[in-house]
Amino acid sequence: MTQAPGNPATAVPPQAAKTPGELMSSGARLRLVLVLGFLIALGPLTIDMYLPALPTITNELHTTAAAVQLTLTGTLVGLALGQLLVGPLSDAVGRRTPLLFGVGVHIFASVLCVIAPNLAVLGTLRVLQGLGAAAGAVVAMAIVRDLFTGLPAARLLSRLMLVMGAAPILAPTLGGITLNWTSWRGVFVVLTVFGVAILTVTALGLPETLPVERRRNGGVGGTLRDYGRLFTDRAYLGLVLVAGLAMAALFAYVSGSSFVFQDEYGMSEQQFGFVFGAGAIGLITATQGNVLLLRRFSPARILITSLAVGATAGVVLLVFASTGFGGLSGILVPLWVVLAATGLAMPNAPALALSRHGEAAGTAAALLGAIQFGVGALAAPLVGVLGNDAVGMGLVIAGGMVAANIVLALVVRPWRLPVEEPNPELVVAH
Repeated sequence: MTQAPGNPATAVPPQAAKTPGELMSSGARLRLVLVLGFLIALGPLTIDMYLPALPTITNELHTTAAAVQLTLTGTLVGLALGQLLVGPLSDAVGRRTPLLFGVGVHIFASVLCVIAPNLAVLGTLRVLQGLGAAAGAVVAMAIVRDLFTGLPAARLLSRLMLVMGAAPILAPTLGGITLNWTSWRGVFVVLTVFGVAILTVTALGLPETLPVERRRNGGVGGTLRDYGRLFTDRAYLGLVLVAGLAMAALFAYVSGSSFVFQDEYGMSEQQFGFVFGAGAIGLITATQGNVLLLRRFSPARILITSLAVGATAGVVLLVFASTGFGGLSGILVPLWVVLAATGLAMPNAPALALSRHGEAAGTAAALLGAIQFGVGALAAPLVGVLGNDAVGMGLVIAGGMVAANIVLALVVRPWRLPVEEPNPELVVAH
C-alpha cells in the first residue's frame, strides 16, 4: 500500500551531514591511519622498550627496583602534564606546530638519556621524554575528533589501538634484541632514531585538520573555562575515569611484569620480551574485533560488557596469584583475558567521551589523556610498593578493573548515554 508523500509518519529522515573524515578517499584515510599510528606508537615505545632492562639498570646504577620503577612513573607523569599543555595549545594554534615541537623535545631528551650518569638524571629526562611524547598522543586523538564522530570515531580508534597493541609487542622484544649487542643505553639510541622517523613522517604526511575559523583563542582564561565546562560534564568525567582505571590495570602489568616473570619465574630478558608480546596479541585481537562488534552493538554496550569481563578475570588472576594455583599458566591466562577486555574498553570509552565535546577536541583529549596516564603513573609504583610479585601486580590489576566498573555504574550511568545504533551500510563503507 502506497503512503501519501506528505505523511509525516512515513517520511524518510534526512541523511546526517558527513564528517570531513567520511568524505576522505579510502587511500587518504589509510595514510591518515598510518601517520596517526606512528604518533600513537611514540608513547608506548617510550614506556615499554626499556622494560627488559629494568633489572639491569637496577644493578648497574646500584639502586632498588622500586626506585627504577619511578623512572617509568616519571614518563607517565610527563605524558599526563604534557597533554594538559598541548591540548589547549593545539585548539588555539592548530595541530601541526605543537605536534612537531613535542616530537622534537622527545628526540632531545632521548639523546640525553643515552649519557645519563645516574638514576636521578635518567628519571628527570624520562619526564621530559614523556612531555614530548604527549604531543603525539593528544594531537592524534584530537585529529580523530576533528575528522570523525560517533561510530566512525570508535572504528578509527580501534584501528589505532592495533598500533597500541603492536607497540608493546615490538617494544620489549626490540629492547631485548638491542640488549644482546649493547647496554641499556642503546635502547635510547633506538628511541632517538624512531623519534626522528616520526618527525619526518609527520612533517611530510600530516595536513592541518583544524581550520582557522574553528580555533579557540581565548588565552589562559578561555582554556580555564574550557576545562571548567569539562569538569561539569558528569558523563564525560566518568568515562575519562573509566579509561584511566583501565589504563591503570594495563600499566600495573607493564611496570610489574618484568620483575614478576624474570625474578619470580626465572625468564631471560629475551623470553620476557616474547611473553610480553604474546600477551599483547589479546589486546590486538580485541581492538580489531571491536570494529566487527560495532556493526551490531553500540560503543556503550561493548564498554559495559568488556569491563565486566575484565573485572572478573582480574579477580581470578589475584586469587590464582595468591594461592599459586595453575603456576605460570594460572597467571598468564587470566592476565591475557584482562588485556583483551582492556582492548575493547580503550577505544570505546574515549570515543564516547570525546563525542560530547567536539568544540574543544584538543582540550577534551588532553584531559582524557592526562587522567589516563596520571592514574597509570600512580599504578606503576604501587606494584613495586606491594612487592613486585604476582600478588602485588594482580591486586592492582583487579582493583583497577573493579573500580572502573563501579565508576561506570555510579558516575557514567551508561543507560543515560545517547544510543547510536550501528549503520551497516556505513560500516561496510569503512
